[in-house]
Amino acid sequence: MTAETIDHSTLSRLVEAGAVEAAHVVGRPRGWSVVIRYGKAERPLAAQRSRQVRVFKRIDTLVSYLRDVGISQFDVDAADYAPATASRPDRAAALRRTHEAAQYDTWFREQVEEAIREADDPNTVWIPHEVVEEEMARQRAELLARLKGEAK
Repeated sequence: MTAETIDHSTLSRLVEAGAVEAAHVVGRPRGWSVVIRYGKAERPLAAQRSRQVRVFKRIDTLVSYLRDVGISQFDVDAADYAPATASRPDRAAALRRTHEAAQYDTWFREQVEEAIREADDPNTVWIPHEVVEEEMARQRAELLARLKGEAK
């Protein structure tokens, strides 16, 4: 059975009304949660979308969140805290791909800049399109002749 939770807007309204009696930061496997006591109720803070108990990976993020909401005093129970130690092997490959993409992007941009510099250089010799077509046709004919000669 999932414990009843409170969401961010409810917590904000409780703080505004001065109804929050205590905030209890609780260490959990892989992070930190917070339990709010108001009246006779104690409720953990829920994640916005999942409605499950919100777990902050870093305590400094949780402290900033509580201060922003208006809670500057709280107690901490770190008995069950266990930092996330399992690494994600897919992250190393993703990081490597990102690094390779950044290197390629740098190389590509350098090539484009060099081509623009060459095109803008008044000493650049331009070859007419017709000359290039003739040269390619000659090379293609030579290659086809070689292929026919090897096929025999």
